Amino acid sequence: YPGLTKFPATTGHEFSGKVVEAGKEVKDLKVGDPVTVEEMIWCGYCTPCRNGFPNHCSNLEEIGFTIDGAFAQYIVVGAKYCWKVDGILERFGEQAGYDAAALSEPTSVSYNAMFSRAGGFKPGANVCVFGAGPIGLAGIGLAEAAGAGKIVAFEVSPQRRELAKKVGADTAYDPRKVKISEVLMDISKGEGFDFFVEAAGVPEILLPAAESALAVNAKIVQVGRAAQRVPMYLEIFQVRRSQFFGAQGHSGDANFPSVIRLVSSGRLDLTPIITSRYKLD
Repeated sequence: YPGLTKFPATTGHEFSGKVVEAGKEVKDLKVGDPVTVEEMIWCGYCTPCRNGFPNHCSNLEEIGFTIDGAFAQYIVVGAKYCWKVDGILERFGEQAGYDAAALSEPTSVSYNAMFSRAGGFKPGANVCVFGAGPIGLAGIGLAEAAGAGKIVAFEVSPQRRELAKKVGADTAYDPRKVKISEVLMDISKGEGFDFFVEAAGVPEILLPAAESALAVNAKIVQVGRAAQRVPMYLEIFQVRRSQFFGAQGHSGDANFPSVIRLVSSGRLDLTPIITSRYKLD
């Protein structure tokens, strides 16, 4: 994992909770408010922040990675990182609502990658998602909510392949047992796929496969983290008029409020991906 870490740090960065105390300068939150919280602790005054790029803050801290996270009874966070989730609780009820709201963070990572960074896709586009962990599963749900024509997932875990289908994938394959490009070209009748989400963190394996199944004007967005150099044959990107995007984080660009509205409206339900529960101790 090539991202920021500092030790020791309590983990836990995808969470929701109830405000139990607020500082005297806090204006827009009150005790009792249900919130979810950004994990990217951006300063707001460095050059990237002032230019509108909070995910690339020069002074970035990350909840659960560099500072203490949410596997705890209480966590202290700045009010500017909190988003109210009243609408989610209204739709799901209190307990299930807090569960659903905790998924806002990974879903906002996928939303930032797919729509804010890569510009999304037209309804009816063919979408391929590599990796069905929380980020990939959120990407699948978002692709369905955005009107994808076909959604195909590749994932090595049988359980996660089933989850992928529950949240919107038409089909899910074990990439070790098929040739990815052949599957995608067959499904698209030789035209290729329009939009690729690399959420598996093995781009050195998956990007060459995607290159062989690019539709004209296709997009690839890299959201999985990987400390690997990747072979890319740029001639294919030129001939296929295709584009590659890098994405990090989830802050800014109305990512969190957009995800919260999608969940509150019922157009996005990722609660099937919650498979287990563990007590805090």
